[in-house]
Amino acid sequence: IFAFFLKKSYCSLDYGIPVAFIFVSFQSVVDDWIESYKHDRDIALLDLINFFIQCSGCKGVVTAEMFRHMQNSEIIRKMTEEFDEDSGDYPLTMAGPQWKKFKSSFCEFIGVLVRQCQYSIIYDEYMMDTVISLLTGLSDSQVRAFRHTSTLAAMKLMTALVNVALNLSINMDNTQRQYEAERNKIIGKRANDRLELLLQKRKELQENQDEIENMMNAIFKGVFVHRYRDAIAEIRAICIEEIGIWMKMYSDAFLNDSYLKYVGWTMHDKVREVRLKCLTALQGLYYNKELNSKLELFTSRFKDRIVSMTLDKEYDVAVQAIKLLTLVLQSSEEVLTAEDCENVYHLVYSAHRPVAVAAGEFLYKKLFSRRDPEDDGILKRRGRQSPNANLVKTLVFFFLESELHEHAAYLVDSMWDCATDLLKDWECMNSLLLEEPLNGEEPLTDRQESALIEIMLCTIRQAAECHPPVGRGTGKRVLTAKEKKTQLDDRTKITELFAVALPQLLAKYSVDAEKVTNLLQLPQYFDLEIYTTGRLEKHLDALLRQIRDIVEKHTDIDVLEACSKTYHALCNEEFTIFNRVDIARSQLIDELADKFNRLLEDFLQEVFQCARSTFPAPVNISSMFFCLPMQVSKPVVDSSVKIRTLNVTIKFKNQNSYMKSFSLKEDLLRLKKQMRVFCQICQHYLTNVNTAVKEQAFTILCDVLMIFSHQIMTGGRDMLEPLVYTPDSSLQSELLSFILDHVFIDQDDDNNSADDEASKIEALHKRRNLLAAFCKLIVYTVVEMNTAADIFKQYMKYYNDYGDIIKETMSKTRQIDKIQCAKTLILSLQQLFNEMIQENGYNFDRSSPTFSGIKELARRFALTFGLDQLKTREAIAMLHKDGIEFAFKEPNPQGESHPPLNLAFLDILSEFSSKLLRQDKRTVYVYLEKFMTFQMSLRREDVWLPLMSYRNSLLAGGDDDTMSVISGISSRGSTVRNKKTKPATGKRKVPEGRTFLILKFTAVDIHIN
Repeated sequence: IFAFFLKKSYCSLDYGIPVAFIFVSFQSVVDDWIESYKHDRDIALLDLINFFIQCSGCKGVVTAEMFRHMQNSEIIRKMTEEFDEDSGDYPLTMAGPQWKKFKSSFCEFIGVLVRQCQYSIIYDEYMMDTVISLLTGLSDSQVRAFRHTSTLAAMKLMTALVNVALNLSINMDNTQRQYEAERNKIIGKRANDRLELLLQKRKELQENQDEIENMMNAIFKGVFVHRYRDAIAEIRAICIEEIGIWMKMYSDAFLNDSYLKYVGWTMHDKVREVRLKCLTALQGLYYNKELNSKLELFTSRFKDRIVSMTLDKEYDVAVQAIKLLTLVLQSSEEVLTAEDCENVYHLVYSAHRPVAVAAGEFLYKKLFSRRDPEDDGILKRRGRQSPNANLVKTLVFFFLESELHEHAAYLVDSMWDCATDLLKDWECMNSLLLEEPLNGEEPLTDRQESALIEIMLCTIRQAAECHPPVGRGTGKRVLTAKEKKTQLDDRTKITELFAVALPQLLAKYSVDAEKVTNLLQLPQYFDLEIYTTGRLEKHLDALLRQIRDIVEKHTDIDVLEACSKTYHALCNEEFTIFNRVDIARSQLIDELADKFNRLLEDFLQEVFQCARSTFPAPVNISSMFFCLPMQVSKPVVDSSVKIRTLNVTIKFKNQNSYMKSFSLKEDLLRLKKQMRVFCQICQHYLTNVNTAVKEQAFTILCDVLMIFSHQIMTGGRDMLEPLVYTPDSSLQSELLSFILDHVFIDQDDDNNSADDEASKIEALHKRRNLLAAFCKLIVYTVVEMNTAADIFKQYMKYYNDYGDIIKETMSKTRQIDKIQCAKTLILSLQQLFNEMIQENGYNFDRSSPTFSGIKELARRFALTFGLDQLKTREAIAMLHKDGIEFAFKEPNPQGESHPPLNLAFLDILSEFSSKLLRQDKRTVYVYLEKFMTFQMSLRREDVWLPLMSYRNSLLAGGDDDTMSVISGISSRGSTVRNKKTKPATGKRKVPEGRTFLILKFTAVDIHIN
């Protein structure tokens, strides 16, 4: 496209820029132009000037007359007048296949032009002076297209000149060396003619060098100094990118504080792209260690800014800042202080993986890449004596000092790419845990051993799964063939090592719940086939014995859950070890069941002794069930006993009920009766004075209601229909009251919370579980959906604590019933509005924080409906219907001249108007008019503003009712029609098999396709 200035017969696009040059060699085009310049330099330069003008998007043409008699400023003014600024697009910013490579081709052309002219034309004091003068003038233009294009051209011209200057400098050095060598010869062998030629050549090169430097100074001072702080970020980015190239290419001339300061200042730029260019430019300089001495002053001056950029709000900028600090660290470790390094260290726990990986590389370079000279003699040693032993300890110390003990997986993932050999040295980690310390070596403390086991588990998980931990990355990716092979090799290595070592580790740490929980997760990542192929069955038996002993020793839930998962992983029917593991598991379950039954009988007999006065007749298991609540309710019984009794009862019910055959309907009815009595017992304990008892009763109630809901009949279990239990309104109300009283509370008001942050987090986690249990009842329609209104109205106030749970509940309920969900949302807003009225009265301030908060909640609700208005059309319409009825529900006792008491609610309802289809806005507006009197439509006082605002929101874009059919008005029979409108194109064709859904608005029907 750059053959424009040549008189070629190319097909032209907009702006007069030809297309065909994309297939033409730049060098051949430039060579043709040089020949034209030698023949008539004015005509050739005129073509080149028009080339720059039209590459800016200007359709104006500089004529020969203008070129001869007008100054550059006058020419630019004339071109500005002819510039079409109706469109903000110009070649550098335009989209489309023909402009896709415009910038790169434009820049390449300028480089080729200077390269081909570097031996003659650029020194004629005419061509370059004219071009530089033109570009300098254009770069100062008010027209963005001129300024952007000319700045890019000037910067690329400068880069090409820097390359020429570098070549001249190299030639001058070579010539000087040749001259010195010739002059140092003895007089008899010295060639005076050659000396004169070399002297003349050096003089000519020096003159050319001076000429090039003058050109570079003109561009730098005329363009760069003004444009590096241009209002347009793209222009600033171009300047910083090019100065980085100059300093890297020709460091002798440009790598000094006179030029570096511009990069340092621009690191404070507000635009991400510019800051990014600064960092990438500096990376190119710090990568070359030979340039470090010239960067010392810059580093000391701008180091703090670079360190602060590691916390940049733009992640890609933060990544590049960390990479730059890593290069600075490699150049000189003394430059960065301990505080500087610590600012980067903690980023290994960042949720953004590129930031964490960059920080992990920095951490590795700082703490793990150095090796003591004495380690060179033990490189081949393994285990505890390997050189990695000290590095593993260093990793443990760092992990403990960071005090983020739940984020070991993040630490491992951050260092996985740069420290793979260290993190996969499981033999060394195993030796540090099992072997005795060497002479003079300090053993690991209990805390350090726990940290090492946790890190070891995370490294094994990362190697076996080959994807980042939860919270990092967008999901699992497809592994390459090489990665799959590495994964298989790692699993084999893990299994061969820990199939033998794991029983020993469990035996050593069997009483430590934390260590055992982590160790028991290792078999999930084994290749179980190796137990057979490697003849490791005896080690499998040892593992099963250890698991059995751990189950007998521990009551901690996490430990027992880990044992369960281990049995589940080992009991895989695809492998030959299945029978061996299944037998061991079955024996353990039988023993536990027998022990449980014995203990349960003993417990029930003790309760029976206390209840003999209540139940004098012989007592069986079923009667004991009814005995429990009366005994638990006695004040002499400790609250912990109550909690455990409730737990035992529900377990007892499940065990005795589900193990029976449901062949007889009487059995089902008997179980249903017992279940309802049990629910009444739990409901009674919802008002207990002890919080723990109330929470346990609430949790069990939610579980029982889920178990005995209509879901119990799914999967062909229709015979269980008699067991279906739907809670009455009283129970639903009490459950909801419990949530409002115990979940939606301020953290400081929670009796369970303490100053300790861990206690607050634990209390919040407990409240989240309670809310999730109740929301599950809503989602599965166990309780009525309108009970969710009291939950939804807390969305904004408790967004940080429960926002994700409430939002997911909204989404699930909308999937079940869009209309009922919409009615629930509007009900929650109505409840908040009524609460505000009760607190402030009807004469409240609509600019108050309370009312603004309700409006903001409505806006958030509106966003949850998504962008597909057709899917939510009926629900949105019903929402507006309920909102309008609520607004006009309470007439003003002072008469119709005063607004209805709830009229301000229309201001809240208007937040949903944007979700109405254009044709439905008119229909809703007609429905609104049914509640309005003629006097209302004429009112303009402030108290009527909500009505005016809502009406305007419905009238905006709501004139076209082509798709809306209103009762009593036929679209075909309408006499009011624009004559230019064609009826055939005004309606969408309804596909076969699709029906119309009709939403009734009293006297208005909306027909929805």
